[in-house]
Amino acid sequence: MVYAVGLMSGTSLDGIDAALVEISGKNEATSVKLIDFLTVPFSEGTLQRIREALSLESSDVEKICSLNIELGENFAKAALDVCAKAKITLEDLAFIGSHGQTLFHIPFARNDFYASTLQIGDAAVICERTKTTVVSNFRERDMAVGGQGAPIVPYSEYVLYQKPETTRLLQNIGGIGNVTVIPKSGKITDMIAFDTGPGNVIMNELCLYFYNQEYDKNGEYASQGKVNQALLEELMAHPYIQKPYPKTTGREDFGKQFMTALLEKWSLEPKDLIATATKFTAKSIAKAVQPFIHGETELIVGGGGSYNQTLITMIKAEHPEVVVLIQEEIGFSSEAKEAIAMAVLANQTLQHCPGNVPSATGAKKSVPLGSITYY
Repeated sequence: MVYAVGLMSGTSLDGIDAALVEISGKNEATSVKLIDFLTVPFSEGTLQRIREALSLESSDVEKICSLNIELGENFAKAALDVCAKAKITLEDLAFIGSHGQTLFHIPFARNDFYASTLQIGDAAVICERTKTTVVSNFRERDMAVGGQGAPIVPYSEYVLYQKPETTRLLQNIGGIGNVTVIPKSGKITDMIAFDTGPGNVIMNELCLYFYNQEYDKNGEYASQGKVNQALLEELMAHPYIQKPYPKTTGREDFGKQFMTALLEKWSLEPKDLIATATKFTAKSIAKAVQPFIHGETELIVGGGGSYNQTLITMIKAEHPEVVVLIQEEIGFSSEAKEAIAMAVLANQTLQHCPGNVPSATGAKKSVPLGSITYY
């Protein structure tokens, strides 16, 4: 066993997740144990600069260039902090897997744009500050062999969650929702994964706009609102929701611009809008997983959305025949799940083993993921 750190910052922008793990083996024989975890929030200044870089209206190459280094410093600090919390010295740390912060994702070529993805948070800075080898840029290699570069976590989910005789649907609800289907056959070639649609992103944008709150804590605003059925029907008619898998999405489809267009068309009470957005997430998940519900099925929810009680209640109402659980109910951490995945993927890469799942991303073949910055 060796110590490793996985680093993740998602579309929710709620900070950098850092998971310290013990890890050994490779491929199906991989063994992972979570030692410690923390989330390091972004400063107000950094958060504002990320939001500016994400926006087509306010972004520019100078801002992105600087932010790449700034986030490298932030990711390095998160790795150092989780090691300090667990009293693990850097000499004992074998490697770091860093996802970075996604700024833009184009899963398919369109017009004059290549299929491409961009995550920033300079690996050289992380490497130097932590004196540790860093694996980063996981999505690009999958796209180079015809995949969409997403979802990125299915390989780790296969290693950690496969359960004989039970179909497990692993639903992550970060800014965007994504599901991994692990059939009871247990074969990695039978796995399917794709983005279900919006997770917390629309709810978060509405909370920020109306209440200057980063998110709807425990789903309190949504619980006080009333779902507008006409708006919900319009949202469910969105082209992405109707699109067959494999598919991926992001803020470019459901971020601030989407919310702005929503507010221009619909004049509703803030809490009604948040309740409807919450129901939209629940219903889009339900629609996405419906074809995979056969026999004994567990829907295991992770990510920040798993703490939104109103959202979880809505998901349970959509599929009463399914056992809906959150990560903690099966002995895992909702918050740490994707950061742990980065450590698993980095471990695969350093051992020259594949980390993508072609049946999930649409890639032509299995390949190791990531770029290695050696210390």
